[in-house]
Amino acid sequence: MLHDTPLIATIVAGLGLAFVFGALAQRFRLPPLVGYLLAGVAAGPFTPGFVADQSLATELAELGIILLMFGVGLHFSLNDLLSVRAIALPGAVVQIAVATLMGLALALAMGWSVGAGLVFGLALSVASTVVLLRAMQERRLMDTDRGKIAVGWLIVEDLAMVLALVLLPALASVLGGNGDAQTAGPLAARLGLGLTGTLLLTVAKVGLFIALMLVVGRRLIPWILHYVAHTGSRELFRLAVLAIALGVAFGATKLFDVSLALGAFFAGMMLTESPLSQRAAQESLPLRDAFAVLFFVSVGMLFDPMSVIREPWPLIATLFIIIIGKSVAAFLIVLAFRHPVSTALTISASLAQIGEFSFILAAIGVATDLLPKEGRDLILAGSILSIMLNPLIFAGVDWLIPRLDPGRASPKTAAPATREPIPVTSLSDHAILIGYGRVGNIVGSAMREAGQPFFVIEDADAIVAGLKQKGIEAIMGNAARADVLAAANPSAARYLVIAIPEAFEAGQIVQQARAANPQIRIIARAHSDAEVEHLTRLGADTVIMGEREIARAMIESLQREPQRRQVEPQDDPNVIALHGVPKVPADR
Repeated sequence: MLHDTPLIATIVAGLGLAFVFGALAQRFRLPPLVGYLLAGVAAGPFTPGFVADQSLATELAELGIILLMFGVGLHFSLNDLLSVRAIALPGAVVQIAVATLMGLALALAMGWSVGAGLVFGLALSVASTVVLLRAMQERRLMDTDRGKIAVGWLIVEDLAMVLALVLLPALASVLGGNGDAQTAGPLAARLGLGLTGTLLLTVAKVGLFIALMLVVGRRLIPWILHYVAHTGSRELFRLAVLAIALGVAFGATKLFDVSLALGAFFAGMMLTESPLSQRAAQESLPLRDAFAVLFFVSVGMLFDPMSVIREPWPLIATLFIIIIGKSVAAFLIVLAFRHPVSTALTISASLAQIGEFSFILAAIGVATDLLPKEGRDLILAGSILSIMLNPLIFAGVDWLIPRLDPGRASPKTAAPATREPIPVTSLSDHAILIGYGRVGNIVGSAMREAGQPFFVIEDADAIVAGLKQKGIEAIMGNAARADVLAAANPSAARYLVIAIPEAFEAGQIVQQARAANPQIRIIARAHSDAEVEHLTRLGADTVIMGEREIARAMIESLQREPQRRQVEPQDDPNVIALHGVPKVPADR
């Protein structure tokens, strides 16, 4: 029996092709992102073979944008946003104006109308949320001044595009389009508002949404997650995180005409001060990565490879505006605010591409007869090529920064200049502790009492901050990355204790540590016999399977003569005492 399942086919084809092309790109030392875009081209209507449902792919990609912006909001507080407003607000506005004027000039040169030129220029002025955030995260810049400026700049761009998306249909008739009132928004159309009324209504909606999130959301969202966390159900907590992220984003779009990305960002930002923010970020990570991949696939599906041959010169001019024009404008603006050359170059490189907002603007421009279809094709081609070229632009910036800004050169690290360098610890004959959760916390406490120096690698920034306050050396990151593990100085270490439950990452860590120091003693944890065998084969000296140790303790307890435990009045039933180890909360 045959079934028409376009949603399943789109997900399977999108993720499957993304894996194949992503692996090939990695094999040729290209960013996997390039492979994801090529996977979209392969699944698109302009190449032979299977054609995925383009509308479904676009909607699935929106889920990735929502979850990605929710995660960014979890790490970007309102204070951080306000701290960069002095440069992000004027910088983004000036850069949008410059890029729009360059796009208008190109459109007039091609014989288009002023309205078409304004839509075309606006589409070229705004960077892709996904690409910029991915670049910042890969280079560990999210918590640096450069990362905060870039994200703040991006948020101002998004706010400007929200205004443009609402005003564009209302201005269509003035600019030479069809001016269909139904595209101006249901409320504006029902009330018969003109340009001024639509503008005031838009500002009021955005202001009301922000006020509602600051007054109500700031208290309600953390309270919901704290309530769910106390139920003890991890499944329910994960569901609550996804429901809040998707629900707030969808509600913001339907009720306040705020973009999905901005709605999700504010939902995450309301959780920043909650101790559950890191756990919320971890629970949304798998889905976020999967749907972010589908975003790139959906962009690739829009690209017609033959457009490069049909319209080479307009395409080259479009790419010049995106990569050179915008970058030079951003570079000069950042320098004008007396920031270092390295910051100016990093911001310029991160903005040298266009993405999701550009596609939405192009679609509205075509629907209102403002933008010709040729303009939409140029925007799509410019987006694909600029995203593909963005890693090369960052590589060029890595080459330029040490020459233009010698202060950013770091002789002690091999990290590119656009990456925040990780200093290598001076500890020797120490222990490296990977993970500081329930297991790592107990191990670390015991080593601290025994006077054993140790270095912690943990992926939760709140835990790392707490360790540093206690005087314990720690860094945030994934220890499976060579540069992160190298910061722990494994060549001079005596022990490596891997307290994380992920056997795949643990295996990579074991291999790298053993290669750096053949004499280091490696102790790891596992949850199955297969994991024990896997880690032992890779070089671990001791692999402890938690379930087996629990069973042994139970057997020993059964074999001993039972003793009645005297419960003291001061005993805390929520605290577990282990032999020779300080008490820790049971939920740790």
